[in-house]
Amino acid sequence: MGFAMMCLGMFMAILDVQVVATSLPTIQASLDIAQDRMSWIQTAYLIAEIIAIPLSGFLTRLLTLRWLFVVAVSAFTLASIACAASENFSSLIACRVLQGFSGGTLIPVVFSAVFLLFPSRSQPLATMIAGVLAVLAPTVGPIVGGWITETYSWPWLFLINVLPGVVAASLASISLPREAVSFDQLRNLDVISLGLGSVALTALEIGIKEAPERGWTSPLAAGLLVLSVLAAAGFVVRTLRSRHPLVNLRTFRNQNFSIGCMVSFALGVGLFGSVYLMPVFLAYVRGHNALAIGEIMLVTGVAQLVAAPVAGFLVRRIDERILAAFGFLLFAIGLGLSAFQTKNTDFQEMFWPQVLRGAAIMFCILPATDLALGQLAKTVIEDASGLFNMMRNLGGAIGIALIDTVIYTRAPEHAHAYVDRLTAGDLEVAKTLGASPDFLAAALLDSEKQMILRSLVDKLAFVEAVNEAWGFVALLTFGTLVFLAFAKGDGVSRRSG
Repeated sequence: MGFAMMCLGMFMAILDVQVVATSLPTIQASLDIAQDRMSWIQTAYLIAEIIAIPLSGFLTRLLTLRWLFVVAVSAFTLASIACAASENFSSLIACRVLQGFSGGTLIPVVFSAVFLLFPSRSQPLATMIAGVLAVLAPTVGPIVGGWITETYSWPWLFLINVLPGVVAASLASISLPREAVSFDQLRNLDVISLGLGSVALTALEIGIKEAPERGWTSPLAAGLLVLSVLAAAGFVVRTLRSRHPLVNLRTFRNQNFSIGCMVSFALGVGLFGSVYLMPVFLAYVRGHNALAIGEIMLVTGVAQLVAAPVAGFLVRRIDERILAAFGFLLFAIGLGLSAFQTKNTDFQEMFWPQVLRGAAIMFCILPATDLALGQLAKTVIEDASGLFNMMRNLGGAIGIALIDTVIYTRAPEHAHAYVDRLTAGDLEVAKTLGASPDFLAAALLDSEKQMILRSLVDKLAFVEAVNEAWGFVALLTFGTLVFLAFAKGDGVSRRSG
């Protein structure tokens, strides 16, 4: 029951990002937020979350697994109430920071619990349950957020966390193992390392957020990325020299853990990238609202649920390297199939790529988790789980920034090329646009028709750029197979015994 409540808390934290994303315009209009500041509603949450994730190991040693979860889920619930009650931009951002930090703590403690609470024979099942919820939340988020926004009002995006939060905190407090809280750990807190790590992650998150719009070599983006590298270098040096490190970076000496983190990073790029690309395409090209987008994306979630028990069964019987290679190959194919979309692509054309991706995700996350954490000593599991989960979130953040860079760099280039071809009298382009020769001739003198034609060109160019982004993510995911080739297998006896 305690583990089930922890999974519920993790699901709430991951779901929160997606349900809010679909309703940002509604929140912006309600609180009179400037459009260029709107994205900070999400960025504030993600920055706080990504700082909290690697700290989960220290916090677990300080508060114990039981009290860390109870405190974190309680703080998340209270922050959700405060977000719903916010009356201006500043108060909402402050509440989102608290919500993101507490929510970020909820994610890695679940994967730590898999290896701390269960014997080896039960770990694949526990990993499957946690993995299903971790990847299902981003999939169902758009439809949940769209439905709530259209049926009720935006504060309910946060208030839906209250009842599950109260139940999770209450039942977890009586069902998780009781251990003594160790406040002596506070004496070992390296404040300088904490500051360096926070600066590194915050600068990185803001830098990659601004880079696609301002340019990767712009003073702001480049400065933030340089600051991130310098702060990260200082953090690594100080942490490795510390007698009581904030995070046990020496775990990276374990070859399988390092490879597992690289795989987790690539999974983050593919998972968050696909969840980002589909709504962008369906909203801009097809003109669907949030609820319709969520309904189309449910295919991925259903495929995950169907594949989960199969993956859970096989992970006990097949070498995790082979299973992970199969999963990432299937995932790459599912991503690659989406690189051939047209302006008419909709549910039917998106169905099978979604099925492949949804089924593949479970064959990626289960063996990858076992590969990274399954062979580690319990004394390092807390830190290792935090680092492993942080890599997935970092992969998502960096992947989305790279996707934006591809789309918004290549779309204008494609548009310019289409205009040149139209000017040269290329009727094939006109046919693709759906513009007749008579319409093209009339557009030379009619400004209104020119605007319509420009809109058609921009949409077609956007489709081409999105396809290139899909192809980029597919290639990166396929490249994960190279890392898996260097992983060390441990057979299947440990998991089936």
